[in-house]
Amino acid sequence: MKENVLRKKSLTFAVRIVNLSKYLRENKKEFTLSDQVLRSGTAIGAMICEAERSESTPDFIHKLKIAEKEANETLYWLELLKETQYITQTEYNSINDNTIELIKMLVSSIKTARANYKQQQNSSFVIIPDSFPN
Repeated sequence: MKENVLRKKSLTFAVRIVNLSKYLRENKKEFTLSDQVLRSGTAIGAMICEAERSESTPDFIHKLKIAEKEANETLYWLELLKETQYITQTEYNSINDNTIELIKMLVSSIKTARANYKQQQNSSFVIIPDSFPN
């Protein structure tokens, strides 16, 4: 079975987000923003896992688009945490780079899936049964 790099990176990212949320709660006594970044940051990987078991190519694309939106929302919460000095510029840069990497991978996967789906839709071939008369 081929390794799913996107899933692996999204899990690693989710672990970072969980640890960030714990840090914000325990050390900064910040609960509202930590909940928001926890929800959006962990939803990315959850949607990627859902996409793996999608019912169709359009469903697969849709789930990856939701993951992309969650990643974009996570960028917002991270920036807000930085601007309100809950995290440092260095901490922000590190996790923000990971978020952008995930977004780029999601966009690439979505483009590939769309192109493959379009190609499948445009290819017309005829299946000739074995019992077809000569």
